[in-house]
Amino acid sequence: MDVTSAQVQKILTGSQNFSMLSFSMLITRLKGIYAKDNSKANLERCASEVTVFIKKYGVAMKADMAIISKL
Repeated sequence: MDVTSAQVQKILTGSQNFSMLSFSMLITRLKGIYAKDNSKANLERCASEVTVFIKKYGVAMKADMAIISKL
């Protein structure tokens, strides 16, 4: 599942809780990066990182995928 830039923006500016620790750590790191530079190019880079992570570990993060799909 590819995530949209709009979904990633909601993740990076929201307060969702994710059950997978490594995904939560990724989001925390990306929130810091996005807080310093909220340009469209940086948002696209963050979206790309989230998409790569989900493609690699998506099977193990069904609960988190449900949260993301509702955004």
